Amino acid sequence: MVPHFTPDAAALLLIDYQVGTLQLAKTNPADVALRNAITLAKAALAFKMPIVVTASQEDRIQGRIDERLQHVIPDAFEARVKRQGIVDAWKDPNFKAAVQKTGRRQLIMGAITTDICLVFPSISAVEDGYEVQAVMDACGSPFEINEAISRERLIAAGVHMTVTNTMVAELVQDWSTPQGMELVQLLFAAAPMQPVE
Repeated sequence: MVPHFTPDAAALLLIDYQVGTLQLAKTNPADVALRNAITLAKAALAFKMPIVVTASQEDRIQGRIDERLQHVIPDAFEARVKRQGIVDAWKDPNFKAAVQKTGRRQLIMGAITTDICLVFPSISAVEDGYEVQAVMDACGSPFEINEAISRERLIAAGVHMTVTNTMVAELVQDWSTPQGMELVQLLFAAAPMQPVE
């Protein structure tokens, strides 16, 4: 594995951030997971990184992609891969083709939920020779056991787990750059302030 993911080698994959599916995230609250996905999207935009978005069965219980994410990445949203029920997004030929078209071999993945939407495509991508970092605070599962077992599978398969702040800092490398100055503000805006005693 390359020591660091870099903006010129990485792509961001956002999987199934749909209004229905988001309701299944309980181990990490849906609004927190979505906020972190949006932070990742803004980081990718700052570096002009490719963003690949997919959704499954938008006309059913899963619903449409959350509007808050749509507004941040309108182009990627418009080009999203609409799966017709394939669970492992990587097995959808249109999604895999969209990722391959980026030419990037480092994949940053966020998905709702961890135990279905994230675990399968991240493992499949590693099996196909990609480097994958799964952003765990941009994900969530219905139950703690689902999350724990999924994390074990990810580690065993060679998927590297990270969190949003770490991923953004890894891409930035220097807060004094234009992207660094823009993105550090996102990290502070997302951090809850505690009263000083």
